[in-house]
Amino acid sequence: MNIVNNLFHSTLGKKYIMALTGAGLFGFVVAHMLGNLQVFLGAEAINRYAHFLQSNKELLWPARIGLLSMIALHIWSAVKLSAENKAARPVAYLNDPTPAAASYASRTMLMSGLIVAAFIIYHLLHFTVKVESVNLTGRDFDSLHVLDNTGHSNHDVYKMIVLGFQQPVVVLFYVIAVGLLCLHLSHGLSAMLQSLGLRNKAWWPVQQQFAKAASFVLFLGYIAVPVAVLLRLVE
Repeated sequence: MNIVNNLFHSTLGKKYIMALTGAGLFGFVVAHMLGNLQVFLGAEAINRYAHFLQSNKELLWPARIGLLSMIALHIWSAVKLSAENKAARPVAYLNDPTPAAASYASRTMLMSGLIVAAFIIYHLLHFTVKVESVNLTGRDFDSLHVLDNTGHSNHDVYKMIVLGFQQPVVVLFYVIAVGLLCLHLSHGLSAMLQSLGLRNKAWWPVQQQFAKAASFVLFLGYIAVPVAVLLRLVE
């Protein structure tokens, strides 16, 4: 009980919570991108992948609950740590509003994180809950169905993606949000390694470059689908 209490009430404990949830969310972001890229393999591939997820609800719902819990804990720990940092330094140093050693990504971690959280809510409403009023197409995504090889009617995820990303405003929003997510990760990944005690003096420059490179690859992977659809490369 004392361990749990210290974890949630000490600064070090909050850093561990943010680092561990960040690691879990990074793993999800990578897996989700790989799943999305199956659009380029054709309608059958992405629909088969989506059907596999939807038909295994005993795995899907625990994964969703776990993911939302990690997001909530990650935001909570970030907000608490930010408040503690401001309380420890209530008055900014004179003529030093932005410390030279702090990158833009590190200075905007909390704000970019909250914007990404808002994007996640929109993304869920758009493609998971399938709220018609947010997709800007005038189509009910729930009504999109396709027959598989066995003659069963399944949700046509491929068609939903194509319709959803034919809207320039939606694509622009996704590109901006993914850009902020990857900016967040470019600092967050290296901060995670440091919080977990994995920072190595000799390897630290390499670890920082890995964080930036991984973030850039994720950015390209995530925007590839909406941009390809908008340009009619996928239709």
